[in-house]
Formats: sequence, C-alpha cells, structure tokens
Amino acid sequence: MSNPVPLWSPSEDRISKSLLSRFISHVNLVCDASVTDYTTLYQWSLNEKEQFWSAVWQFCGVKGDAGQRLLVNGADIEKAVWFPDAKLNFAENLLSRTDDEVAIYFRAEDRVSSTLSWKELGVQVASLAKWMKARGVKKKDVVAGYLPNIPESVVAMLAATSIGAIWTSTSPDFGVESVVERFSQTSPKILICADGYFYSGKTIDVREKIVAIKDKLPSLEQTVVVDLVGFERNVPGQRWEEILLHNRASEIEFVRVGFNDPVYILYSSGTTGKPKCIAHKVGGVVLQHFKELMLHSDVKPGDKVFYFTTCGWMMWNWLVSALGCRASIVLYDGSPFYPDADVLWDYAQEAGVTLFGTSAKYIDALKKNGLSPGKNHNLQTLKTLCSTGSVLVPESFGYVYEEIKKDLCLASISGGTDIVSCFVLGCPILPVYAGESQCRGLGMAVEVFDEDGNALVGEKGELVCRTTFPSQPACFWGDESGEKYHKAYFARYDNVWHHGDFVRLSTSGGVTIYGRSDATLNPAGVRIGTAEIYRCVEQLEKVQESLAIGQDWDNDVRVVLFVVLRPGVVLDRELEQAIRATVFKNCSPRHVPAKIVQVGELPRTKSGKIVELAVREVVHNRAVKNIGALANPEALRQFENIDRLQH
Repeated sequence: MSNPVPLWSPSEDRISKSLLSRFISHVNLVCDASVTDYTTLYQWSLNEKEQFWSAVWQFCGVKGDAGQRLLVNGADIEKAVWFPDAKLNFAENLLSRTDDEVAIYFRAEDRVSSTLSWKELGVQVASLAKWMKARGVKKKDVVAGYLPNIPESVVAMLAATSIGAIWTSTSPDFGVESVVERFSQTSPKILICADGYFYSGKTIDVREKIVAIKDKLPSLEQTVVVDLVGFERNVPGQRWEEILLHNRASEIEFVRVGFNDPVYILYSSGTTGKPKCIAHKVGGVVLQHFKELMLHSDVKPGDKVFYFTTCGWMMWNWLVSALGCRASIVLYDGSPFYPDADVLWDYAQEAGVTLFGTSAKYIDALKKNGLSPGKNHNLQTLKTLCSTGSVLVPESFGYVYEEIKKDLCLASISGGTDIVSCFVLGCPILPVYAGESQCRGLGMAVEVFDEDGNALVGEKGELVCRTTFPSQPACFWGDESGEKYHKAYFARYDNVWHHGDFVRLSTSGGVTIYGRSDATLNPAGVRIGTAEIYRCVEQLEKVQESLAIGQDWDNDVRVVLFVVLRPGVVLDRELEQAIRATVFKNCSPRHVPAKIVQVGELPRTKSGKIVELAVREVVHNRAVKNIGALANPEALRQFENIDRLQH
C-alpha cells in the first residue's frame, strides 16, 4: 500500500498560482460549477464532460471555431464524435508567438548546439510550407520524417500540418525494413530525412539507408535531406537549406480542417506483429495536450520544457505541443550518458529547464550509479519532473527527492501511443506519494476492472476508460471496416476502452502501475505484475536490471527471471538465494522465480522499453513477429535454447 506520508506537497503559493487553480475558478464562474479541489473537479469533468472539454477549449485558448455541437453519439464510446462542426489548424495552435525570444533550444551531444527564435521558426515553417504547396501537398496527404530530434523535425511537422497534411515520423536508428514496414502503410508523398546523427560520441551515417528506403516507397514524389552531419551530398533529393533559401516566406496560410481529421500517424511498437498505424485527430491532440501540459503539468508562457525522446516515440509529439503553451521546447539528440552522466543536467541548468521529462529507466540508472544531479547542478528553475515509459518504483521516487530536488512535482505519467496522451498524470495541487501516479486525467473516466468487468478499488486489475474522450484515435490507417480498431480496445469489455495496463486504484484516486497486462505472470492462476519483481530485485547492489516472463511448464506457468549484473559479477548460488529471499520477503512466495538466468543485456524497443513478450516467445521456441521493432535484436539470441529452462 502507499506510504501515507507524502514525499512532497505543494505550497499554498504554488497551488494558488497554478493554472489548474485558475481553471477551477474559470469553471465555477463560466459553468456555474461548485468545484473546490482536484477531486471535485475530476468528478465534475466526468459528470459534465461536454462542458468540461468546452471549458478546456476556452481556458487554454484553442484557436479555431468550436462549432455548435459538442458531442454526437456520446453514449457509444467507439462511435462517439467530438466537436463535429469544429474547424481548426494544428500548426496555428502551436505557433503561438512571433517574437525574438527563443522558441527551440537544441543540442546534439557535444557536436551541435543552436537556438531558433519564435520569429525564425515562423519564417522557416512558412518557407517550407510554400515549397510543399508548390509540390502539390494538400489536406490529408502524408509527409514523413526519418529524422533525429532536431529543430528541422519540428519545422517540417508544422509546415505539413499548416497545410492540413498529416505528419508521420520514425527515428534514424530504425532499420530499413522497419521504416518501410511503417511508411509503406501510410504512402507518404514527401520524405524528409537527415544524412546522419550522433550517438555516444560516434557519427552514424544513414545515407545508404535513405536510398534503400526511397527505392521501396513508390508513393514518394520528393525527398528532402537535412545536412546535419555534413557528409558528401550523394543522396538524391532536395537540400533543406536550399529550399528555405529559395522559397522564403513570412506569412503562413493556415488551412483549417475538421476537428476529427487526422494530424498524426503514430505506430505501435510492432513487437507482436506488424505495427499498427494509429491516426490521431487534430482537435483531439490539441485539446488533450493543452489540458495535460497546462493543467496537469502547469506549463506557462516562458517555461522551458525538455523531454528526452526520439521522433519515433509519442513523447516527441507531446513535447512539441508545449509550443502552444507559449513555452520554449528544449531538444536533445544523442546518448543521455555521453560524454558523461551529467550531460542532460548540464543542459537543463544551462537552458533553465522548468519541466524535465525522461524515462523511469533513466532515473533508475542514475540511482544505480550513485549519481546526485541536484548536488552538482543549479536546478532552481526546475518545477516538474515527468517519468514515463515504464514503471517508476517507489525507491526511485525517494531518490528523486534526495538526489535531484526536494521541492519538485514528480509526475509519473502513463498513457500510450494509442491515445498520444495519458490516462494517469501529475497534478500541481496534489501531494506526491511513493510509487503512485498522482491522479487520473481530467475528463478520463479511468477505472480498474476485474476479469468479469467489475470495478475495483484497492485491488489490482485492468485499466479501462468507461466513457468517450477526444483523443481516441481517428482510425487505424487502412482499417476500412474498423475491425482492427474494435479488436484492439473494445473486444474485452462492452462499450469500454480496455487499455492493457495492470494497475491498482487507491481510495484517494492515485494509481499504481504494475506493467502491461499482456506481460502479467500467472503462476497457479494468480496474476502478478512484472514491475513488482523488478522493484525488489533491482534494489540489490549487484543487479543492474532484470526481466521476468512466465514459462509454460508442467501444465502451469513458472516465473523465470533474467538478470543483468554489474560488470565482473557472476550469478552464483549465494546471489540466487539473495534474489529469491528478497522477492519472498518483499513480494510473496508466488513472486519467487523458479529459475534465474544471467544475461548480458535485455532486448528493448526503440523507445527503451524492455520487451518481455519477445523474450517469452524466444524461450518457447516461437518466432518473434517483428524483430525490426527492437533497438538491439541481437540480444534475443541469449534467450534461445537455455539449458536451465529445459528441466
């Protein structure tokens, strides 16, 4: 259970100055509500969902015409349509300023550093959009980016969406087949790419991959190359710098489209099959991101928002939306540990970052290596630290407050590519408890169900959403019948969104996440979240990280634990006993692994998530359906035909 003593509580001054408190005053005045705190605001947002999302539109300053109707078919979560008459433009809502202050800070390891003002950003977007329109790009065409996390990626997305076109992207560490598998489903008209990128002190050349990708995408009419690294220009295509030079424009003609028209196509990880192409709505993304950034993350004009991400992860889309808050975004491309583990914190100090976003694994790695960023950096401007991507264990909450900053809203957020946003988030006016996400997102009717669809409080179960919300996908691209979309979210429970996370909802409204439910272990029919095991095992000094699966054995399932140990450490009987004793003491006898195996590294997706399902398939001698989705597919070989798992 949660520690009843909060690790952090916001001051009265912080609460009163928060955008969320201002929003509460707004809904009480405009909507004649009687909201007094987050709990009553959350309940009001569910009871009066149409009024709530309309109030978000007004309060957050969404640019566009909302229209008369707010919701059609609201009782049917799968077929509901939000703001059916609304017209707006995505880029118009993000290009919120035109002054000479910095809009984008950028660094690529220690090789490239630059800034882009709001005025310069607008000119570049206008110039690229002019070139795109001259090449026939129009509403609902697809523009693809095969790009690092660089300012050009933001400019390209804004230029495409200013026309009403759709943006889709992957990062340049994806292999040719992985990129083609994604982009071939969406038939982009234009491909924008970079000649290479920097990682861990190395210069990575992707020119051959670009040529191979072009050859396999017959829909392409134009290719644009950003000379980031400065290789010889032997990739056929337009050069980014020349396009901006010869198509200079200062005025952007924003094409307003329907609220439910697609703006982004994102891709599922593809570790269990062909990646799903998830199309997201213009209005849904704007409303949901503005709500999450302004109300849940307290991002204000002049703030500086950083998230360690690539263009192949939805957190990039989330980060870029901070421009719509009149805040600056802080981009970093490269290794978070090169040239040393201080690199991101040096950058945060230099840029004056107010929101620092990263993965739970990064925080765990800092903790494991005994680092204290707050003690050798001036983090005075930092107000919020967001963690996502995997479960942030309670001990890492404590580490953040001890070694990074005491006065900090630590937001463990969780949602997914499926909704390009979050179901559970932080909250600037609520306390933080170890191991818990602070709250369920406003307007999101999140509950926990058992196998039979009964609501649970204080017990583990499936994360669901009981009513419609604007950032549900527009569709799966190419899924004309809607069958794949239905199967993904609505087949498990009738008229309820089933998300696939194994969680617990506390009586106070906090949420504890135990991992993906499809990776849940079931020894003797008892469901166990893998995060519970990782939390215990990774507290041991000798264990760097771990991965657990359920192995079918003797008409049951047994827990198998794979461990990556510190350099020079070997898994011996004594360490095995220590691991089992720790799990037994801190979890339960059913959590104790039947087998423990040492491996050199764990397989991960491109966004850094460990892939239990792929390992489970290999252990059971079944083919992994999409090796290309992994950042290090060679790691899977360690799990083949392990003698210890044959008896």
